[in-house]
Amino acid sequence: MKTASKTSIPFTLPALPWKENALAPIISANTLSFHYGKHHKSYVDNLNRLVAGTALSELSLEQLMKHTAHAPERRVVFNNAAQAWNHAFFWRSLRPYGGGRPVGALKTKIEKDFGNYEAFEEQFLRVATGQFGSGWAWLVLDGNELRIVGTANADTPMAVGKSCLLVIDVWEHAYYLDYQNRRADYVVAVISRLLDWDFASEQFALAEVEQLIP
Repeated sequence: MKTASKTSIPFTLPALPWKENALAPIISANTLSFHYGKHHKSYVDNLNRLVAGTALSELSLEQLMKHTAHAPERRVVFNNAAQAWNHAFFWRSLRPYGGGRPVGALKTKIEKDFGNYEAFEEQFLRVATGQFGSGWAWLVLDGNELRIVGTANADTPMAVGKSCLLVIDVWEHAYYLDYQNRRADYVVAVISRLLDWDFASEQFALAEVEQLIP
């Protein structure tokens, strides 16, 4: 998620961009009370505990993720940092009465790279439902090409240089209270009724600008 300023230390739990009941009935307030209020909060709290009193506490969240992404001895730090970032990005990827289709430059780019919106949606659904175990399904700009990628557990394309535009959380805690084992129903509902294409377009525009900066 592109931001105008670096994340401060100690890390804080960002406020939701909408009320806990705003995504119902697709995602219930009950699910969000656990997902945001317990899972997301625990990643932020754990991260602050892990970096307290170390040089890592001087880094932004994004810097910290990139610094620890390929350091096995710091995997626990990366996992908590990445999960804090991933969840914040997920909340921004959703909005009440969302869904629909992208417009403008992002619409044109999706049609160019995927053939049409239907092909994009089909691939997004396939990656999200096909992710084995816990993980995420992302729409990213990888170089000059839009791609849909799946990551397991806490892994995130941002930590390896890809620009994230949208994400769907497919950890069980994201949907189990509402959908039990029906992950596909959850994913279809998120894509069709909750994705925030305005946010994705903003991220796409920022990513394109960054590519022009030497």
